[in-house]
Amino acid sequence: MLLLIPGPVTTDARVKAAMAQDYAPWDNEFRALYRQVCAGVLRVAQADAAHHEALALPGCGHFAVEAAIRTFVPAGGRLLAPSTGAYASRLQKLAADAGRIAVPLAVGTRERVDPQAVARALEQDPTLTHVALVYSETGSGICHDVPELARVAHALGRRVIVDAVSAFGALPLDLAALPAIDAVVLTANKCLEGLPGAAFVVARRDRLQAAQGNAGSWSLDLADIYQHTLAPNAGPRFTPPAPTLAALAVALDLYHQEGREARLARYTANMRTLYDGVAGLGLTPYLTPDLQGPIVINVHAPDAPTWNLQLFVDALKQRGFVLSNFTNTEQPTFRVGCIGAFGPDQMRLAVDAMGGALQDLGISRDHAGHARFIPQPLTA
Repeated sequence: MLLLIPGPVTTDARVKAAMAQDYAPWDNEFRALYRQVCAGVLRVAQADAAHHEALALPGCGHFAVEAAIRTFVPAGGRLLAPSTGAYASRLQKLAADAGRIAVPLAVGTRERVDPQAVARALEQDPTLTHVALVYSETGSGICHDVPELARVAHALGRRVIVDAVSAFGALPLDLAALPAIDAVVLTANKCLEGLPGAAFVVARRDRLQAAQGNAGSWSLDLADIYQHTLAPNAGPRFTPPAPTLAALAVALDLYHQEGREARLARYTANMRTLYDGVAGLGLTPYLTPDLQGPIVINVHAPDAPTWNLQLFVDALKQRGFVLSNFTNTEQPTFRVGCIGAFGPDQMRLAVDAMGGALQDLGISRDHAGHARFIPQPLTA
């Protein structure tokens, strides 16, 4: 069964095999493995180990996003949060529920965040201490220029929190060159091709020291987690998802063997195969080619009376492919992830399966289209 969702992703058999044993989280060998995994995450972030720390939390990316907001933005603090889509909306809700004030910046769902608009918003409101950005917005498929936006914030003396959950490990990120970033949030089960259950925040040590007492939650206090790492032979603070971390150690080895640029190239090839493939089926991608990112493609639902997303998902599952059975767009779509341990050959098989699933629903190519734009083939 191939997972065609933007996480959790299909994983290598060697990654799965690491889950097939029990681990004692406080055993010295596991403590060493834990520190190895954190160091590996730091390496992927191109962070300076003298100035940054990779902190592990159990749970999904939302846990780590909330932890970053609570830790680095004091209660009642204000942050600029561009409204880029469904996951930016979740970030804004997490901030509001934590007693922080998320000030939205309007961004169209088919637009990238404009650095000049961010600069204007920050110049007009000096009370905004942070900018909170979603790197890859899986709700639409657009990827935003986080490095450039971080440079804009730095020039204006502001700090940055990045939700890089579906971007980390594929899209460019050089934390050593981006001093305005307080925190980057990621999980094991996206572009690192690990398994779900572990989230991470890569953060600056000086900012963690300065943030003590902010969080208002012991479980989500990154400053407290950081203090725990300073003890000799430090391991996890609370019981971690040990098998997931052991699997991630293997996934990181495979990642470093492949390299970020090669992994991004593979995902991009998957995306281009899918984009052109669904267009060949008479379907219309949600984004134009110039906006389409390499992580996930949203596709307009066919304009046909027999269309039913769950039935389509069920028909694809019978053929060995799993899609999300929900949508994050304002119009009916289905979304297909381009990330995971597979390549364009498998994606071509998935496109063929989609054609068969549409036939099961009585939808022919002539009746599958959606009047938006005519997608052009993506070129190198």
